[in-house]
Amino acid sequence: MQDAVFATDVSLVDELVRTQFPRWHGLPIVPVEHGGTSHAIYRLGDELAVRLPHRGWSTGEAERDTAILPLLARHLPVAVPEPVALGEPDLGFPNAWTVVRWLSGTTATVDEVRADTPIRLASVIHALQRVEVTGQQWRPHRGNAEQEKYDDDVHQGIAQLGGDPRLTALWREALDAPRWDGPPRWLHADLHSGNMLFTDGSLTGVIDWGCAGVGDPAGDLMPAWLFFDAPGRRAFRRELREFDDATWARARGWALDLAVVGLPYYRATNPVFAAICRHTLDQLLAERAW
Repeated sequence: MQDAVFATDVSLVDELVRTQFPRWHGLPIVPVEHGGTSHAIYRLGDELAVRLPHRGWSTGEAERDTAILPLLARHLPVAVPEPVALGEPDLGFPNAWTVVRWLSGTTATVDEVRADTPIRLASVIHALQRVEVTGQQWRPHRGNAEQEKYDDDVHQGIAQLGGDPRLTALWREALDAPRWDGPPRWLHADLHSGNMLFTDGSLTGVIDWGCAGVGDPAGDLMPAWLFFDAPGRRAFRRELREFDDATWARARGWALDLAVVGLPYYRATNPVFAAICRHTLDQLLAERAW
């Protein structure tokens, strides 16, 4: 998972805005602390934010956001970022970047949200999957049709975390499950606590659509373990009862992939994302009577 990290700071953002979008130059610029992994985010005044893809693997996500979000936003029951400008690589920063409308709300843990959150999140997934798939299609990382491609990475991550055979068994179940044979569906493909916004405990926004694409709906069932506990998971699964056991097995595999690859890489550098990975592993193991 080693990859280039591109440095950003307030002075870089100020120059990018000044040279490319001078109408916003002079607005206060404040770094936003968050648990995300692929973007540096800066508040720009009261109503805007600057998102800079600062990892090698997030190259192209600004263009994807700008193309996808206007297509999906009008169909969803929660707020999503509205891109208002697409910036070009400049001043030594190698990626395209975006200016988006600032969304109010905060991230939260499962203990801090309303009991109807599984229903609310399931409604977002249902709405997203009803959007017609036409024209340009993007393949998500998690939720594509080639889960077996990640076999080496998952086994390496499990080994780095102590080699728990239960995790290996869960991964094998995911790979052995029948593949999705229905039409491809739109996915966010990164639905964890860092990408959901809450207001007074109610889910009001979903952010960071850089992983979004078209593929296997299992990719959006991951919050069953990434976010929820056992009661929330049962409620979430009831709302999504149309999916069979094979789809949920693949979803476990995608959740496991995120956790075992992410935790060794981020445990010393990103405590927020590391906590998401630990929660995921705890929930995957607690779900079974081994």
